[in-house]
Amino acid sequence: MNRWLIPFLLLLLLTIALASILAGTIWLTPGQAFASLLTGKEDLPGLIVREIRLPRVLLAMMIGGILGLAGAVLQGLLRNPLAESGTLGVSAGASLGAVFAIYYGFAACFTLAAPLFGLLGAFVTAAVALVLARRGGTLSLILAGAAINSIAVAGTSLALNLAPNPYAAYEIMTWLMGSLADRSWDHVQLAAPFIVAGAVLLLLTGRALDALALGEAQAESLGIALTRTRLLALFGTALGVGAATAVSGSIGFVGLIAPHVVRPLVGHRPGRVLVPAMLAGSILVTVADIATRTLVFGGMPLNLGVFVGLAGAPFFLWLVFHVRRRTA
Repeated sequence: MNRWLIPFLLLLLLTIALASILAGTIWLTPGQAFASLLTGKEDLPGLIVREIRLPRVLLAMMIGGILGLAGAVLQGLLRNPLAESGTLGVSAGASLGAVFAIYYGFAACFTLAAPLFGLLGAFVTAAVALVLARRGGTLSLILAGAAINSIAVAGTSLALNLAPNPYAAYEIMTWLMGSLADRSWDHVQLAAPFIVAGAVLLLLTGRALDALALGEAQAESLGIALTRTRLLALFGTALGVGAATAVSGSIGFVGLIAPHVVRPLVGHRPGRVLVPAMLAGSILVTVADIATRTLVFGGMPLNLGVFVGLAGAPFFLWLVFHVRRRTA
């Protein structure tokens, strides 16, 4: 692996994070931003930086990082270049939990109800996938994830179809489109512990993923505990991606794109992809969040999930054709 890759990605991420603090409806200068952070003045620039943009940029980096890391781990675990957190149904489960809170009015009574229900939905999804696939191998895990994902998506569609009023339907649709608007330090404090814990569990799979590239039988002969590796990947994804989806809504394609962007630079070893993919995911989501604040289409800003989807869909199509050429 190029020894300068991780320092370069870190420097790029910090530069983009600074740009994210400056960008928005009210543009700030670097001097205003640094003065707001260092002095704590209660003026308009200080409130914008500390209460609006700083929590938002931290969430963007954490969410992008865990999505990229989870995608890299699942692609290595399942040995599938198209795998990401949606493969196991975790994102759909978290979305269904949040939609449940909105549908039954819990979100109107308690600000963090939707994120908390989203976390619960992610944990339930992961537990069901584990139960369904506990006696099978990789194929069982993929099939269980696909089944759970379909059920969660159907439940979300049903809630949208039966929404008690137009306002509930609007709230559900807004949530499903993904956004970091109006996120506060409460959301950071809720998501950060789960995202950090999930990232630690996922990073522990690095050595096992390198062995799994040779095949499951060869990995077991090298002393790799496949059950432990699957548990680390499953619960790490549930903790991290569940928390990310719980506070931001559905954001697709990041876990698919980030690992493929950095994989050619690390020699295609699954274990070496993890940290660069995490940093690349943070960069992608932070850049996308800047774009949603500064670009207006038809007089309306795009939601984060919509923008990432528009950018990620062409990459996904290219990836499908690329994989088909390699396997032809």
